[in-house]
Amino acid sequence: MAFRLMRYAIAAMQQHLDAGHDTLPLVIPILFYQGQTSPYPYSLSWLQEFANPALARQLYCGDFPLVDITVIPDDDIMQHKRIALLELLQKHIRQRDLAELLNQVVTLLLAGYTTEKQVRSLMNYMFQVGETQNPEALLTTLASQVPQHGDTLMTIAEQLEQKGMQKGMQQGRQEGRVEGRVEGLVEGRQEAQREMARNMLAIGIDHATIMQVTGLTAAELEQVRH
Repeated sequence: MAFRLMRYAIAAMQQHLDAGHDTLPLVIPILFYQGQTSPYPYSLSWLQEFANPALARQLYCGDFPLVDITVIPDDDIMQHKRIALLELLQKHIRQRDLAELLNQVVTLLLAGYTTEKQVRSLMNYMFQVGETQNPEALLTTLASQVPQHGDTLMTIAEQLEQKGMQKGMQQGRQEGRVEGRVEGLVEGRQEAQREMARNMLAIGIDHATIMQVTGLTAAELEQVRH
């Protein structure tokens, strides 16, 4: 019951934030009891519902653990094996041209910790969120240096090139049709936001970061998940 009360309280806090407020409200969970056993026989501390209440109190009643990749040296990140590539991209995704990370990305891909599905998701994340002057050239270079993922990387490069051509053709056809162009741009931007969110979810990026990057609301992100 205590956990249920906590859920109700957090739901009320979320509604408060969704209404446009910037700070959390104090929500007081109160249980009205009229059962046969008197007095109320159960704990009203939700922490007591954990197998280890003392550890739960330590975790949930203080500052949460933080992994701040912005202050971790790149050399240390390179030693993180399966999560190294994700951490490296997240650290530098908005700071510089992604082509500058080429050697590090090649090294991590050659290490063999990344699956084909993860490569696709990470590359999509790179080019949807990050900046580089020539993504197709970067992918081609990666494919030549990481042959085990060459087919996947070249497929992504071809898809990017095709999207660029289609975008140019669509812009040409829509020239002079302002209303249709605006509607198409809005729809296209929304679909791009949803696709970006799917890719970021696939590689384990937290929901708060996804909403910040894509501009999606919590409800819209929940729809993407399902």
